[in-house]
Amino acid sequence: MVFVTILSGLIPSFLMVILGGLVRKRLSENAWQGLDKLNFEILFPTLLFVAASGRPIALSQVASIAPLAWGILVAGLLFGYLARPFGPERFLDFAGCWQTAWRFNTALGFVAIGALSGGDAAIFAVVVGMAVPMANVFAVSGLSRDGQLGILGTLKRVALNPFLIASLGGVVVALTGVQIPGPVLAPLEMLAQAAIPVALISIGATMNWGALARLDRFTGILNGTKLMILPALVCIVALVAGASGPLVQVLIVFAALPTASAAHVLAAGFGADRKLVATLIAQTTLLSAATLPVWILIAQTLF
Repeated sequence: MVFVTILSGLIPSFLMVILGGLVRKRLSENAWQGLDKLNFEILFPTLLFVAASGRPIALSQVASIAPLAWGILVAGLLFGYLARPFGPERFLDFAGCWQTAWRFNTALGFVAIGALSGGDAAIFAVVVGMAVPMANVFAVSGLSRDGQLGILGTLKRVALNPFLIASLGGVVVALTGVQIPGPVLAPLEMLAQAAIPVALISIGATMNWGALARLDRFTGILNGTKLMILPALVCIVALVAGASGPLVQVLIVFAALPTASAAHVLAAGFGADRKLVATLIAQTTLLSAATLPVWILIAQTLF
């Protein structure tokens, strides 16, 4: 019964993804790219800011969340590297795919948190705020291994990430207890409400729906790392430590998310194989329709 409830909570979002697939030819590729740009630069950063600033957060809470979120990313990086012998010969092409083992789809994350009984969007926003810079450092460092960017270039690209700026801005507001005036908060909330529907439709429109037929050892390791190994590790650590509660539940869901839908954009920017990365994005997104409800059920049942 609980599983059915969770699944019913996720079905509307997956229907939005299907809708995107059905209407993909109604807009040009440039239009879809513009929509992604709007979401990346404005809508989703606003959602992260509103969620993070929505209730007071203690500094100790931020300090405890950051190492846990980073630990999940490091695990993804290490386990994902096991796919290296089976991947592209050129390291740049591998690095473009490698990032899918630890990057995460924030849009589906908010959907999953909403389906989680007692899910805390504010905690998830803090997790995202702490994880975004590290995820980008890992990804950009791997893609720039041949020296395309120096240390300063890498730090600049990470520091200017809209998700990072918005998340940390929201955390600062929550830490200081500043109340955002109503006339300012209202338009922010309107933009935030538009973020998830736009993102889900765009995911469906740009997804390769035949990607599952292209599963092999290489993509299987990366998909398995992202969808199975990372949430399983969080569960094992929580059980050994005797931990439970909203933070553990959020971390399990965070670890179980499919990879970031914009990973192929970053890969293409460095000259990596964009099509292979897009295939991995589609695979994790499609497979998560089966795995994510299971991890949500485990999170709220055991923890």
